[in-house]
Amino acid sequence: MATVVSFHAHPDDEALLTGGWLAQRAAAGDRVVLVFATDGGAGLTGADAGGLAVRRRAEAAASAHALGAAAVEWLGYADSGMAAMPSQGADRFTDAPVDAAARRLAALLDAEDADVLTGYDANGGYGHPDHVRVHHVARRARALTVRPPQLLEATRDRTWLVRGLALVRPFARVLPGLTLPAGEIYSTADQVTLRVDVRDQLTAKRAALAAHASQATGGVRTLALLRLLPAPVARRVLGTEWFVEAPPAA
Repeated sequence: MATVVSFHAHPDDEALLTGGWLAQRAAAGDRVVLVFATDGGAGLTGADAGGLAVRRRAEAAASAHALGAAAVEWLGYADSGMAAMPSQGADRFTDAPVDAAARRLAALLDAEDADVLTGYDANGGYGHPDHVRVHHVARRARALTVRPPQLLEATRDRTWLVRGLALVRPFARVLPGLTLPAGEIYSTADQVTLRVDVRDQLTAKRAALAAHASQATGGVRTLALLRLLPAPVARRVLGTEWFVEAPPAA
């Protein structure tokens, strides 16, 4: 049995990026531990940050149950908000020194004697500041562990995503709540080193997505659209997950 520590910026990222693979690992008997850098208090719902944070912690617990995760841990940082709409206040994840945050994560990795750690690709997926910070903190944390785990960085093959964004971008102004990434996103097909067919765990992945109900409101939201997909379409859209295997720790 292996121990997988899956590190994420906010509750719902675990379901969107790694839910099927984590459910597979848990079903195979591995110990899966979810670690969140923030509680997602700056999520785009219109709710106050304190109340939203409490709700999102509960949603994370429900998602963890759906995926078969054994534990949920929190690094205790505040959600930094989107680059164009940053949150205000103290203890934002993007303001934390990388080494300080990495030491918190490394302590969890050592306590779990982790075999595998997941982070994010170098673009932080779609460029959210907290996601970019996850990339750097995960890499540094692995270097600080007693027994460095394998590091898999969650990503997507951006080929079709870039084409779809080009079609949607002209309508962005008339779609409330729609946030489109700019610049480099995710990974090119040749950068992806692991493609996982997760269709056998689609029920678990969709249940984990459904657990994050707070993130399905407030305009055109990705999670809301994914939850509405009919089963045959969901198998195509949600049935594959992608990772970049990071080079071995020095």
